[in-house]
Amino acid sequence: MITKRIIPCLDVKDGRVVKGVNFLGLADVSSPVKLAKFYSECGADELVFYDITASAEGRALFTDILTEVAKTIFIPLTVGGGINTLDDFDRVLKCGADKVSVNSGAIKNPDLVSAAAQRYGNQCVVISADVKRVDGVFRVFAKGGRENTGMEAISWIKRCVENGAGEVVVNSIDTDGVKKGFDIEMLKAVCDAVNVPVIASGGAGCIDDFTKLFKAIPDIDAGLAASIFHFGEVQISDLKKELARNDIIVRL
Repeated sequence: MITKRIIPCLDVKDGRVVKGVNFLGLADVSSPVKLAKFYSECGADELVFYDITASAEGRALFTDILTEVAKTIFIPLTVGGGINTLDDFDRVLKCGADKVSVNSGAIKNPDLVSAAAQRYGNQCVVISADVKRVDGVFRVFAKGGRENTGMEAISWIKRCVENGAGEVVVNSIDTDGVKKGFDIEMLKAVCDAVNVPVIASGGAGCIDDFTKLFKAIPDIDAGLAASIFHFGEVQISDLKKELARNDIIVRL
């Protein structure tokens, strides 16, 4: 079994970390720089930084705060939000990102994934998919979960991987912020469809949810969460110790 990664996520709006439920009702949490430093020091394997309103507001990602975050941490950093062109990739990587997450930008221009993979390498390109069930079908949503694209999600994710995406983040809108557990059905469907690392996002409410995730889907690479870490409900060190006790390989 591969070493499982635990990844906190910073959803950033107007320079502050926020968190909501089902992508709605955003509440202020903290400074992204302070939180990033905390996670880097307390055992997180990676960090994800999303400028969550960049695409909806039609603007570029805020790079000043991103640069400060990148300077502060010593773990891999994935950055997304308002990534629409190769210039956006370039700008974010120059700010200190290790990987770039693209969502709405790839929906608008599917060739962006292949172009970025050719220029920066597959390992640098992360496809982030916001997925929600609509009439029993997994559908892809754009603009921070605000807009139903009508596209079937599994075939879309598969296409992005075939075009060169080296990693997939699956954000379940149905379970986001609800704290009732990860969307096992959705995540299994994605893992069965692609042969690159898959990161589970949306639904973590306690340590047991991570244990269930990694037991139910041995092929999944990582679990991502926000509010349970931000509000101190789960300490990453405690989570990793419990996973290790359950014979799940983690970096302690």
